Amino acid sequence: QVQLVESGGGLVQAGGSLRLSCAASGRTFSSAAMGWFRQAPGKEREFVANIRWSSGDTYYAGSVKGRFAISRDNAKNTVYLQMNSLKPEDTAVYYCAAKTTPWDVTRAGAYDYWGQGTQVTVSS
Repeated sequence: QVQLVESGGGLVQAGGSLRLSCAASGRTFSSAAMGWFRQAPGKEREFVANIRWSSGDTYYAGSVKGRFAISRDNAKNTVYLQMNSLKPEDTAVYYCAAKTTPWDVTRAGAYDYWGQGTQVTVSS
């Protein structure tokens, strides 16, 4: 089992920045990649970004590319999501997720473990 705990959400004005953290514990060696997803009220959970533990290779959704940056600290088993130039449409609960394989990274159903989520609210 892998346990994931997100932190760093909050309320920010449009144009501002936030950094989310996701601390992994447990059988972290079984995790090949980490992802961030978000879910706004009444909408489906959507992919935001992904990173591979070993190579650091990243992949982003088109809606956040150039504004968000995912990174990892292998020593701390922690993944970060730096969010800049935030927009009201970025408002959602953000979830961290881990998967045991490095492919199929944009599909929520492909992830094996999930955190509890952290709320991000961007005011206009």
